[in-house]
Amino acid sequence: MNKPQNHTVTCHACSLNVICVPQSLTPEEIDLVDSKVQRGRAVQRNKHVFEDGQKFTSLYAVRSGAIKAYSVDQNGEEQVIGFYLPGELFGLDAIHNDAYVCSAKALETSAVCELPYTQVTELSAKIHNLQAHMYKTLSKEINTDQQFHRLLSKKTAEERISTFLQNLSERYQRRKLSPTSFRLPMSRTDIGNYLGLAVETVSRVFTRLQQNGILKVDGKELQILDLGKLCDIAHSEGCEFRS
Repeated sequence: MNKPQNHTVTCHACSLNVICVPQSLTPEEIDLVDSKVQRGRAVQRNKHVFEDGQKFTSLYAVRSGAIKAYSVDQNGEEQVIGFYLPGELFGLDAIHNDAYVCSAKALETSAVCELPYTQVTELSAKIHNLQAHMYKTLSKEINTDQQFHRLLSKKTAEERISTFLQNLSERYQRRKLSPTSFRLPMSRTDIGNYLGLAVETVSRVFTRLQQNGILKVDGKELQILDLGKLCDIAHSEGCEFRS
C-alpha cells in the first residue's frame, strides 16, 4: 500500500510541481504559493477529503495515492465522476456553487495538499501567471468532461476501456513515470461505473485484451504490451504510439 510522502517537502522541491505549479513562476513566487499550502494531509483508504453539499473552502491537489470523485443519486446509486492521480487538482467544480457538488474519497492511503480558496484568489491577484494557470486548469476540466461524454458515446466496451487505459497512460507519463507499466488504484467495479459498463463486461474485456497480447494484468498491476494497438482500438488520433 502506498504511503503518504514526507510532509516537509516544499512545492519548490516537490517532484510533482511540474504538473500542479505553473513553471513560469519565479522561485520567489513559488515560495509565496508554498507559504499558503497546507500540505501532506493523510487520508486513509475509503475516507473522505470532502462530501457532497459540504461548504466549499479549499481546492486540493493529490500528492500521493489516488482520489475518486463520485455522486449519489436519489435512489442511493453511486456514480463515479472521475479519478485523480498525484499532481492533479480537484474540487474545482465547487467554485460556482460555493459548496462541493460531489464527494471525494481516497482509493488507497493517500496524501493531499490543501489550497484555501481565499488564499488562492489573493495570490492570483498578485501573481498573474498563477491566475493564468487556474484558468488553464479550469479549461482542462471542461475539456476532460467533454472527452468523457464522447467516451460514453463510443459503442463498444473495448473502445471505452482502451480509451480509459490510454488516458491513464498519458497521465502517468506526465508524472515522468512509465506509461506502459503502472498500478490501477481503482477497482473493476469503479471502472465499470465510470464507463457505464457492468463489472462482468470490464473483466471480459480485460481478459480479451490479454489474450490478444495487448495487456498483461496481475491483480491491480497492469502492463501495456502493445500501446499502438490499444490506441487503434481507442481510435486515438493524437496517440504517438498509434500504428
